[in-house]
Amino acid sequence: MKIARLKLSSEEKRLLWQLRTKGPLPRSDLAMALQVSNSALTKLSRNLISMGLVEEQASSDTSGRGRPTVPLTISAAGGFAVGATVHKGMLEIALVDYAGGIISLTSEEVGAPDPLAFAQLLEQRITELSVKHRLLGGRFLGVGIGLPGPPLARDGGQWNIVNDLPGWRNVPLRQILDDALGLPTMLENDANASALAEYYLNDTIRKSSTVVVFLLGYGIGAGVIEDGRLLKGEFGGAGEIGGLYPGELPRPTTMDLLSVLREAGCAIQSVAHFDEASVGHEALIERWLDRAAGQLELVVNSAISWFDPGEIVFSSPLPESIMLRLAARLNRGRLQWHEHRQATQIRVSRLGGSSIALGAALLPIHAATTVAFT
Repeated sequence: MKIARLKLSSEEKRLLWQLRTKGPLPRSDLAMALQVSNSALTKLSRNLISMGLVEEQASSDTSGRGRPTVPLTISAAGGFAVGATVHKGMLEIALVDYAGGIISLTSEEVGAPDPLAFAQLLEQRITELSVKHRLLGGRFLGVGIGLPGPPLARDGGQWNIVNDLPGWRNVPLRQILDDALGLPTMLENDANASALAEYYLNDTIRKSSTVVVFLLGYGIGAGVIEDGRLLKGEFGGAGEIGGLYPGELPRPTTMDLLSVLREAGCAIQSVAHFDEASVGHEALIERWLDRAAGQLELVVNSAISWFDPGEIVFSSPLPESIMLRLAARLNRGRLQWHEHRQATQIRVSRLGGSSIALGAALLPIHAATTVAFT
């Protein structure tokens, strides 16, 4: 499979970004937002429609008076992208269309494959899923991979991956994956990938200019989006808040809760069937939630002070019911919002652990439009 290279002008990318973040818009509104003439906007939109990236939406004007307004919108048929991540023994793969719609979301047990075995399996699954969903011959936009750990440099060639994935740390990871898949991959920290998924797939979240997403997974990390751009940091490790919680001590993470349950005699190995496997340990889970809320209080309040976010989101492979109870503990008067602004509540992602693979799939689409901000 070969990645399609879209050759877009900066103005075309800006138009696509407006539609992607604001939703369907008439040409007149787009011309005003982009500060271009109506004739220039007509030319831009005509080019994008001919490429299959934009389409006209059926008008909702039924008055019959005058020429109806025909909004433009992102075309789902513009292409598709693949995202993948490997959790504790699980491989998750997401396929999304150009509009960000979910085509497919699959998971399977894989143990702890090294990068080469992971890439070979991923290549096989991409082919199978492309056949199943009749995508062969369609515009393939790229592959993104969400990684549990920070990059060792901003270029993302090598990564400080968690110990649970032997063979992934301090190796030329990008080169290994590119060579094994036979195409360039986009690598991103799992918390950043989760932040992208929340931003693109939640209309409410996307209305905020600044969003902070906390991911409680292998470890704990955060992704920050400011005006549609991921905050990366000097070496690509912005949001690597796991350093505040030493690994040898209890941490507010998914893996920590599973460990606490196992120490209490619960035969649980993963988040799969969590509710059934943890029956009888409800009191222990409540105590863990109390402890986790206390550990998260300072870091969430720090995010409020540093970033003044419009939205804060908790994301995790843990069941939504667990995360809702954790967020509720912090929302009950433990967050320190500035007096000059309205307080907001921590939201809980409904994407669960799938947010990483979905965000990874959105990386190629995101990368194609962020140039508009330079």
